[in-house]
Amino acid sequence: MSNIEEQADITATRLVEELTGLRYTLALAESCTAGLVSCLIARVSGASRALWGSFVCYTPEAKKRMLHIEGAFLEKHGLVSAETAGEMALRAMDLSGADISASVTGLAGPLGDGNAARPQTPIGTVFIAIARKYNGEAVVNVKPFFFRGARNEIRMQAALVVIEQILEEIGSRKQGQTKTPLSIK
Repeated sequence: MSNIEEQADITATRLVEELTGLRYTLALAESCTAGLVSCLIARVSGASRALWGSFVCYTPEAKKRMLHIEGAFLEKHGLVSAETAGEMALRAMDLSGADISASVTGLAGPLGDGNAARPQTPIGTVFIAIARKYNGEAVVNVKPFFFRGARNEIRMQAALVVIEQILEEIGSRKQGQTKTPLSIK
């Protein structure tokens, strides 16, 4: 087992413990990680108490059919963008009824994805979004990341950071902190 896999196991275990303790359910919408985040979480005993499931939306068609994201939205913002990541997280939360959701979309390489709206997007670019309810309103926070390495190294790094970002969001939520939501248009 590699260092990053060991770190992912430790972090996923912590996430499952936190989610279970708070009685939260988690839904995921994964593109470039293709189910890797949910796989890492499901390796933890007791994950079924917290992990609702994952929408693996690897293609534009999957994003349209599974998450009901309009084709015009994807054409306007591109498959790899803050807007698309935010929309994926919001839709996953809405469709699942989970307390919190996360999404990830990016370019793992070595080839691009035909991101027509943003053809200059470099390999290693990843957007991670966390959505949750705050005072009855859906709030989404999106962060950009850039990872280096071979394809599966980028995917593993992204999956680990998704889990870390969920933990960060849970920590801020437990402390009653709020963040400025991303406005998705």
